[in-house]
Amino acid sequence: MDDRLIDDGTIPLYRRSLLPGEGFFIPDSFNETVAEREAKEALSGVERVVVADPDADGLGCVALIRVAFGTAGLLATSPHEIDDAFEYVAEYGEPNVELFVCDLCPDSERDIEALPAVAELADSIRWFDHHQWDDALAAAVSEHAELIVGDSDAVCTTDVTLEALQHDFDERYVDLAAVTRDHDLWLREDPRSDDLADYAYWTDPEEYIGTVVEHGADLPESVTSFIDEQRIEKEALIEKAIDRAEYREVGDWTVGVTYGRCSQNEVAEAMRQEGADASVIVKPAGSASIRGTDRFERCHEVARQVNGGGHPKAAGCKPDIYDDMLDYAHHWTTHGAITKRTILDAFSTLDSAESTE
Repeated sequence: MDDRLIDDGTIPLYRRSLLPGEGFFIPDSFNETVAEREAKEALSGVERVVVADPDADGLGCVALIRVAFGTAGLLATSPHEIDDAFEYVAEYGEPNVELFVCDLCPDSERDIEALPAVAELADSIRWFDHHQWDDALAAAVSEHAELIVGDSDAVCTTDVTLEALQHDFDERYVDLAAVTRDHDLWLREDPRSDDLADYAYWTDPEEYIGTVVEHGADLPESVTSFIDEQRIEKEALIEKAIDRAEYREVGDWTVGVTYGRCSQNEVAEAMRQEGADASVIVKPAGSASIRGTDRFERCHEVARQVNGGGHPKAAGCKPDIYDDMLDYAHHWTTHGAITKRTILDAFSTLDSAESTE
């Protein structure tokens, strides 16, 4: 393939907003080879390891663990790669390794199949999270790990880690947890929280961790200048997604639906201001973000029906509807029509009056 066809530097912004990033077009087999090599390097000779989601909340947990214990290796892991990370730990981890798992919630038993093997190797496993957990999965994890799950409406996982470690943290790390919570729970009361979230997204995880360990939530000027530059394109992509938004009445709710490569939280907020009780942002890579409001706090129930999960007001999913590249081509050219319909159908199955939980 001609590199120019997937190079963000040469594709016009409008067309770029309709397509996934260039990493999407790299075969999984190649990514898996790279991931295994990097995991082996990260685990070699390390007595303490953190498996964490590489967003601001997950990386905030890693920062606190490093402050409390001095060192800790990192396996950056998405929610759909939990079992891969455990397999790497079981194969390449040091005997009696001290393992932390942060800001990750398994969707099914498949995600924790390797956990018993890890438990045989590890000296201890501590799992910190704040998502909505299935009771059976929580019980299965608790057989092998100390599981601490905070109230998803009140705390982020950095909060959970801060309390669970029982370390005498400097006040800047207490502040870091509070600012991380402000974004992760979408409170939007502290302007620094968007900076943390964007910086975690745009920079290397190790750079983010090093920066917040040194500065807490008060990022240095060099970092804020970098963020400001990156936001020029971010805002343009947000506007494209907002312009594509449509609104559907589903049961008692107005659901805003859009498509595009964009920052989902800002797009969801714009749809909320237009009257949406819930918002669905479908991404070119096939996944979708679901965001709620005070009138709709059941995003996780919708996501669970379409291969996902999350919180009452924030969840994610990727419907299992893509069999080959022709399906993706249809997805891009129709602005995610089938994915939109699949998720809206999931909304329609909910009892309008009562939650199932």
